[in-house]
Amino acid sequence: MASRTVDYSDKSVLLIDSSGNLRSTIYYMLRELGVKNLLATTVNDKVLNLIQESSYDIILLGHNSSDAVTGMQLLEEARYRGYIRPTAGWIFMTSDASQEVVLHAIDSRPDDLLTRPFSIDELKARLDQLVLRKQILRPVEQSIEVGDLEGAVIACDDIPRQDPNFEYACRLKASLLIDLKRPEEAYEVLEPLFWQTQDKDIGLCMAQAMTAMHRLTDARELLNSLIEHYPLLISAYDLLAKVHEQNGALDEARETLKQATAKSPLGIPRQMELGRVATQTRVLDMAEGAYRRSIMLGRRSCYRSPEPYLRLANIRRLEMQDADKRRQIELRNDFDAILNNAEFTFPRDESLKVKTNLLKSRLCEDLGEMQQAQQLRSFAEEHNRALEQPLELEREKLVLAGDSVPILEPETDEQEAPRTGARRDQAMSDKVNRLGVKHYLAGKMSQAMRYFGLAVEYDPGNVPALLNLAQLFLEAARDTSGKRDERLRMVDRYLRLTDRLPLEPAEKLRQSQLKQYRQLPLEELPPGPLGSLLR
Repeated sequence: MASRTVDYSDKSVLLIDSSGNLRSTIYYMLRELGVKNLLATTVNDKVLNLIQESSYDIILLGHNSSDAVTGMQLLEEARYRGYIRPTAGWIFMTSDASQEVVLHAIDSRPDDLLTRPFSIDELKARLDQLVLRKQILRPVEQSIEVGDLEGAVIACDDIPRQDPNFEYACRLKASLLIDLKRPEEAYEVLEPLFWQTQDKDIGLCMAQAMTAMHRLTDARELLNSLIEHYPLLISAYDLLAKVHEQNGALDEARETLKQATAKSPLGIPRQMELGRVATQTRVLDMAEGAYRRSIMLGRRSCYRSPEPYLRLANIRRLEMQDADKRRQIELRNDFDAILNNAEFTFPRDESLKVKTNLLKSRLCEDLGEMQQAQQLRSFAEEHNRALEQPLELEREKLVLAGDSVPILEPETDEQEAPRTGARRDQAMSDKVNRLGVKHYLAGKMSQAMRYFGLAVEYDPGNVPALLNLAQLFLEAARDTSGKRDERLRMVDRYLRLTDRLPLEPAEKLRQSQLKQYRQLPLEELPPGPLGSLLR
């Protein structure tokens, strides 16, 4: 596949680098490779708006640690805000190849990482590989982009086994299945591949499936093996810490996170996790160090928040429990100073007032000042009622106090509701549904399914699109033995969704016909189309 010629003349490319000389050099490299639609800009805080508003095929992002706004910050915030579209290829370029920078960049999952300086041949090789992969996986990534994870799973099956991207597609399919709460199917995809290839990314994904299946001992053994062979695979440490915690082994979870942050210290979420687990195991000096690093790292990060201040104040509360009277006074003064600093630093965070009053109330309870504790609790409840999205106060109190919170939150059945995404457009939904009908009539079943899925994304209440999907999955289950149970589940899902919506007479008739067909054994269904699709 690498020998295929890649045409860059139709690719839209954004080049971001603060160094004028480097930007100019890479600009002319790209021109020489045939890129015509090319925009070059410096690193600044307006670049994110440019990325959000435009659809680039390739984004090359340069990082210089000395910049006021670094490429790392842009990459991290683009991922955090959801600006990194699956169909776009991101290449992170850095002159700083230190372990800290490289591992921190990997946390934000760029498609590739290039160390500068590089030659035009190296740039071409990386771009060729990326573009060819994006081309073969485009139907998959388009489905992911609109939130149609079921469509993406189906599209993964279209990647031929002989294609160089087959293993990547299998891993992507497994990740999607885990997101869809179907880890058993994900494991079935991954297990034969892993024992053939011993690929670390496939192994990590398989450990995620095991964890979701509650096979915690197997997941722990696999993760320990991966860490032994790949000591810089930081995501394996993160998952292993979660496995330890689910097993009730908090000390092991803390030590695993300690190792991870020692190797990759620039990630705020990982530091906060270390602080949380260290607090629960009462290793307070380690927790304090993690929270202070989070505050320092957060000065120019999208993860900047008052949370590490609150957790640091709680460390002072916990230290007061074993302190003498004189030391308690010092610690209480520091406790108040930390919370005041938080409120000064984040004056517009209305929920912070709720949290500070809850934490102060907890401190007063510890000290036996029950009247003051109740008054502060009342202040917290009053501020909470004024919030647009009130907090769950009892749970928040546990979190702030560093107490154990149930790991498994109540789960909603994501299968029972369409993924609405950020946009709703009924007219576009109807248009896309009609395109799906045209593809169906032309015999292009997979394309039709993708269009119907997109129609539902534009308008989750598009009854014709939901019924069309139910019919296509029923026909597919009848005509092919592979994935038959999965397809029948999809039929049931889409029919259930239509039960919740108002139906026109023609839609009600179509729904009734499909429900009757669904009651029949597949071998008794008539061949060919099971009725006319609704436009």
